[in-house]
Amino acid sequence: MIYGEKLKQLREEKELKQYELAKILGFHENGYGQFERETTLLPVKHLNTLSNFFEVSIDFLFNFTNIKQYKNIKPQINLELSGKRLKELRKEYKLTQEKLAKFLNTTHTNIVGYEKGRYIIATPYLYMICKKYNISADYLLGKTDNPKYLN
Repeated sequence: MIYGEKLKQLREEKELKQYELAKILGFHENGYGQFERETTLLPVKHLNTLSNFFEVSIDFLFNFTNIKQYKNIKPQINLELSGKRLKELRKEYKLTQEKLAKFLNTTHTNIVGYEKGRYIIATPYLYMICKKYNISADYLLGKTDNPKYLN
């Protein structure tokens, strides 16, 4: 499980029903449960909406840290900064775009699009990158400058 258990826990702590969160995300009232069960992957933009709503980091939702929220976190994902940081990470680990694409089982074109800030890194790719390279998802998405690496 990537984030489903955390979302369920946070929802239950606030005594909310699944349909209430579906409404916040603009989904059909029965659609949200699929995200908690992870039968359908929740796009990063919606993870961001929920992290802001629950006042937790994406790293917390991914179960990378027990720290619920970082200081100076920004509510929005910064695509330009995210692309720059992905490229820096790739170069730090001496990875070509092709090697990173192969690791993620995606295309070179997707990596180029992420690095140019054309679109948000897909949820499973974000998770895999952060887990393998011990980097904060919030940092990689440009939501925070610190921490860069997970403890």
